[in-house]
Amino acid sequence: YSPFFQHALNSGVRRYHVAPVLCQRAKVAMSHFEPNEYINYEKLEKNINIVRKRLDRPLTLSEKIVYGHLDDPAKQEIERGKTYLRLRPDRVAMQDATAQMAMLQFISSGLPKVAVPSTIHCDHLIEAQAGGEKDLQRAKDINQEVYNFLSTAGAKYGVGFWKPGSGIIHQIILENYSYPGVMLIGTDSHTPNGGGLGGICIGVGGADAVDVMAGIPWELKCPKVIGVKLTGKLSGWTSPKDVILKVAGILTVKGGTGAIIEYHGPGVDSISCTGMATICNMGAEIGATTSIFPYNERMKKYLGKTGRADIAALADEFKQHLVPDSGCHYDQVIEINLSELKPHINGPFTPDLAHPVSDIGAVAEKEGWPVDIRVGLIGSCTNSSYEDMGRSAAVAKQALAHGLKCKSKFTITPGSEQIRATIERDGYAKILREVGGLVLANACGPCIGQWDRKDIKKGEKNTIVTSYNRNFTGRNDANPETHAFVTSPEIVTALSIAGTLKFNPETDYLTGADGKKFKLEAPDADELPKLEFDPGQDTYQYPPKDGSGQRVDVSPTSQRLQLLEPFDKWDGKDLEDMLILIKVKGKCTTDHISAAGPWLKFRGHLDNISNNLLIGAINIENGKANSVRNALTQEFGPVPDTARYYKKMGIKWAVVGDENYGEGSSREHAALEPRHLGGRVIITKSFARIHETNLKKQGLLPLTFADPADYNKIHPVDKLSIVGLKDFAPGKPLKCIIKHPNGSQETIMLNHTFNESQIEWFQAGSALNRMKELQQKSS
Repeated sequence: YSPFFQHALNSGVRRYHVAPVLCQRAKVAMSHFEPNEYINYEKLEKNINIVRKRLDRPLTLSEKIVYGHLDDPAKQEIERGKTYLRLRPDRVAMQDATAQMAMLQFISSGLPKVAVPSTIHCDHLIEAQAGGEKDLQRAKDINQEVYNFLSTAGAKYGVGFWKPGSGIIHQIILENYSYPGVMLIGTDSHTPNGGGLGGICIGVGGADAVDVMAGIPWELKCPKVIGVKLTGKLSGWTSPKDVILKVAGILTVKGGTGAIIEYHGPGVDSISCTGMATICNMGAEIGATTSIFPYNERMKKYLGKTGRADIAALADEFKQHLVPDSGCHYDQVIEINLSELKPHINGPFTPDLAHPVSDIGAVAEKEGWPVDIRVGLIGSCTNSSYEDMGRSAAVAKQALAHGLKCKSKFTITPGSEQIRATIERDGYAKILREVGGLVLANACGPCIGQWDRKDIKKGEKNTIVTSYNRNFTGRNDANPETHAFVTSPEIVTALSIAGTLKFNPETDYLTGADGKKFKLEAPDADELPKLEFDPGQDTYQYPPKDGSGQRVDVSPTSQRLQLLEPFDKWDGKDLEDMLILIKVKGKCTTDHISAAGPWLKFRGHLDNISNNLLIGAINIENGKANSVRNALTQEFGPVPDTARYYKKMGIKWAVVGDENYGEGSSREHAALEPRHLGGRVIITKSFARIHETNLKKQGLLPLTFADPADYNKIHPVDKLSIVGLKDFAPGKPLKCIIKHPNGSQETIMLNHTFNESQIEWFQAGSALNRMKELQQKSS
């Protein structure tokens, strides 16, 4: 890293590695918003050729783009699933909830300017309550301090700022920033949405984003590649959403961990570009590093309609690098015949519990799930395209023609200001309102728990259906008894009209206002508007050419923002006699570790948000959430309070977890909070990729049982010691000594995935501490 820091400190200016001078064949801007930053397909081509010659085999599309962004393609060790790659992504995108901590960390780095094009998108802090305009104004009033911080920090450090009301980060990226062959990292787990436009777009924590913004090579374990071969053609009620719902049912929530899902085959061409984005978006629910489709005419059409025909023309010239090589090898292959695929609905409580829509009514009755639908919700980053809204409107129009409206409450979330303005112009929004819908703000809203729900009481058992991506317990409305099901927007609309899970639109009839029965026809809608998109209001703030004089204020008395203090450095000793804060039973997502919803307002204040640490996790000792034994007082109390007590007493503590610990959102607060409150080690059967990396970045030790059965050997009242840290090395297991209250003890082995630089993060106290050490050494 030292040469970079020397260069950065000497120059004091932004240096993009996609330098214009390298792009000799054509100069095409990556985005209208950065006219002087060019796509560099020649560099991509050069790197691919170096790697192909070294490996001497055909390459998958994923490999081409990933290896095409290697920092040193000639010397980088490459082995799928094993080696760590040092990569140079093209750009960074941050949503407002995670951007706060990312920018606070970047400020702490001491660097004057971001090194790659970067953007902030205000979409997470707008609560759904009364409807679009009112909710947006309310959010601007409540979050003024945070928006001002992000706006001024963006201006100072050269980051583009999308104001509240612009739309959801992933839809904005698809419309403006993703392109075939791009490597983009985003501080949100659904960043893979950009794979619908042929890019490698990966969700990360804020500390990873800081690495890229600082110009440091970004590390990623070399992904395996799972191929999904699509044959046949989508038709009728079957939609792109059904492809990923089916794949989720096959692979489960952890089946894609450590892998890129690469779609290919003749069936690809029957899917629209935004449909491909939907499929890639929900790849996050199976733990995949990202998902991607090969460049094709549907992408070219979308690029043209969104004002980027020049990018499509350039992509045509380099198309051989934007599709997989013939004869390339996948680590696993799944084949789906789209002609035989039926509409699906997944849930409740987990996005991989897949059911055909035709079966869900009977399954719900058998399982005791409520069949009456209280609310149907369409939109979100997964399904808010023009085509999605058109297909839903096509269903709604049929109901209106027979005098029907929705029996369930019904909400619509446009994905962006451009989508909102265009569906208003083309009449879709009017139809959806007439059938009973409420159009919400262009924001995440209920999908991430930003929903001021009034129609039920907490604890009331009920069912909702959504076109969202995630349906963990309490995810949408903080009610653990809400049974949330995920399906396509058109199925949500049909079910909301019928009001019950027992309705199958393919076969069942509705009764019109005239008493006559009728059947809904399969919806049909244009994938793109016949006219140009209506851009709506201008909501983008360009960073000034020179932001050095810009002031960024963080009040020391603020309850929303807090400047960061560096974490303590490792003392060079083994971690002895740690108490167990909690032994978690079963699923523990980042929602369980650091809840969203009302807690989003504290995403820029580490101490305040730490009051939600692990409050959703189930304690194996008593089967309760947010109730753990204090080992010193023997009293049961909230998890955060107990952690603070241990920290006050100077006692280190550990967490013991189950399978796929930390699945779900990329929120690094789930790693920052345990570190802030004195945690040192998280021991589990397995980790979700992003969370494991986030823990390492903050100086924690994510370790896994060498024998998963050893999970049963640890009891909440035990003390744990991690032995062997003085000889901590890649691939070398660590020992854990378990001390039981009766004086007996036993030793188990723990595995880890740390490489040499990650071990340095731990020793320095965090990756940010290590970055600053290298800066100081360089200067």
